[in-house]
Amino acid sequence: MKEETTYKQLPSQHKNNLRKKTIFLIVFALVILLSASIAGIFIKPANLITDFTSKNLAPNFAHPFGTDWLGRDMFLRTIKGLSLSIFIGMFACAIGIVIAVILGLMSATMGKKVDAVICFLIDLFLSTPHILMIIIICFAVGGGLKGVIIGIAVTHWASLARLVRAEVKQLLAQEYVHIARQLGKSRFYIAVHHIFPPLLPLLLVGFISTFPHALLHEASITFLGFGLPPHEPAIGIILSESMKYLAAGYWWLAALPGLSLLFIVLLFDVLGENIKKLIHPKMIHS
Repeated sequence: MKEETTYKQLPSQHKNNLRKKTIFLIVFALVILLSASIAGIFIKPANLITDFTSKNLAPNFAHPFGTDWLGRDMFLRTIKGLSLSIFIGMFACAIGIVIAVILGLMSATMGKKVDAVICFLIDLFLSTPHILMIIIICFAVGGGLKGVIIGIAVTHWASLARLVRAEVKQLLAQEYVHIARQLGKSRFYIAVHHIFPPLLPLLLVGFISTFPHALLHEASITFLGFGLPPHEPAIGIILSESMKYLAAGYWWLAALPGLSLLFIVLLFDVLGENIKKLIHPKMIHS
């Protein structure tokens, strides 16, 4: 049986081609994601005013995504909604990363009792449906933007915390950490020089991998009416409002914003996979 060729066994030219392709995909995904995020900031409420003379227009050159029942440009509304969702996802994921790091470090370093409690919390959060928990948290904190961010942050830390715990335990068992302790180095010195640097790639990949889930959950709970208020141009609200007009044949009101959300989620997936390959080139096979 032919063995799988590892990255180290590949010819140097093939390695360079794989690296260039990986970097190209990362740059491509970043450019589109940053463009969508920044473009939404420059779309002002004045650009989304109603125009009853242009309502329910199918996609055309002037309005690539058509217009809605109030004559608003659906392309501008979709970009604004994607931008809002991306910023909400980034903020929520950043909070989730902090929670994961703190609890992962505590679990790995503070003894068996603390480890058992945190492992129980990790299993609890992983076994509970995220949508249900986000809805409960949104209700508990009063809903709105604050409720969405807190709900997503609190439900998207468990998987990464488990990885952080395992990585820290492995690092603490390394010989150079034992040598540093014997040389009288403080815990802070060991954490800064020997624990956190190896964790950074894991946290970066974890952040990007968590992002698509956060994005879809934000859109889902907003679609169900538990997230952002109706006046916000979020993708979930756009899709929710469009449902009642699908029977009338206005397919573009839901189809094009929905496909745009799917495209952004896929871009984040591409970004995460290729950053993972760049950080761990041994993952690449012929």
